[in-house]
Amino acid sequence: MKAVRIHEHGGFEVLRIDELPVPEPSTGQVCIQLKTSALNHLDIWIRNGIPGVPLPLIMGSDGAGKIYKLGVQANKFKIGDSVIIQPLVYCGECRSCQSGNENLCANMGIRGESTDGTNCEFIVLDEKCVELKPENITFAEAAAFPLVGQTAYQMLINRAKIKPGENILVWGAGSGVGHMAVQIAKISGCNVIATVGSDEKCAFANELGADLVVNHYNDNVADKVKTFCGKVDVVFEHVGSATWAISMHVLAKGGRVVTCGATTGPNATIDLRHLFFKQQTIMGSTMGNVDAFTQVIKLVAKGQLKSRVDKIFPLDDIAIGHEYLENSEQFGKVVIDI
Repeated sequence: MKAVRIHEHGGFEVLRIDELPVPEPSTGQVCIQLKTSALNHLDIWIRNGIPGVPLPLIMGSDGAGKIYKLGVQANKFKIGDSVIIQPLVYCGECRSCQSGNENLCANMGIRGESTDGTNCEFIVLDEKCVELKPENITFAEAAAFPLVGQTAYQMLINRAKIKPGENILVWGAGSGVGHMAVQIAKISGCNVIATVGSDEKCAFANELGADLVVNHYNDNVADKVKTFCGKVDVVFEHVGSATWAISMHVLAKGGRVVTCGATTGPNATIDLRHLFFKQQTIMGSTMGNVDAFTQVIKLVAKGQLKSRVDKIFPLDDIAIGHEYLENSEQFGKVVIDI
């Protein structure tokens, strides 16, 4: 089978398409013939160099395809079933997993980061890490939402615990995780301020249902927020140092900042006096628990949550896809056709 692997960290040139044996499922496992995979900013960070990543590594966290082969005692699916892959890696046995906090598992990882991923033609997984694909979406759409949908749901519903009527600021609504966040906040009855980086993405954010769309390159975000609602109850952060000061500035008393990334850099300054006086909360979030994945699939199946596929690249052109994503040209998700 073909598989996109990195043997070292670096630029687009380190992405190699290797020929590997088709893996065989063990007890309780299934072999999936992948139809689509997807790209995330995580792939760029891993390719550039995250310490501790096992090399060589098959890239990719998201994927969808059909059950190709069943291992012994694998009875959740039948051959030919259309399925979606859970990006989260967890043991299922530790205290965190047993309490439904699989993303806090001591052995927690993400497919394509801590273990081989989905940028390949076949993959073997424990059947617990696979779910049926909703019939109302394509394979491209199925690969486009798992990581970003699960992450956004965890951040807004499980961590920030957003409530109807609250004002939510979502940075980078044109991104994969950002466009999921806008929709989840609207489904929850919130007022959403979405920031984007171009006029074209403004139109996209309006289509998602944002109540106010701000071009963060041309507009004063803080002034726009002040005019719209004064202060926000929740800031959905995944940008990092470039936006952190504004995030804290527009946050209301008792407000929450929830962050899952640092695309522009990890270093931020906090005035602790403002934090405790305003009784604000800053919380980190990585991936989501198994229930978050289940709930997102239900929202997709109902047609309430839609993954927007921007571009589809063939597996052989994955380096072009990386470049497209790294230049922030996408409106939604970049998908790989396998």
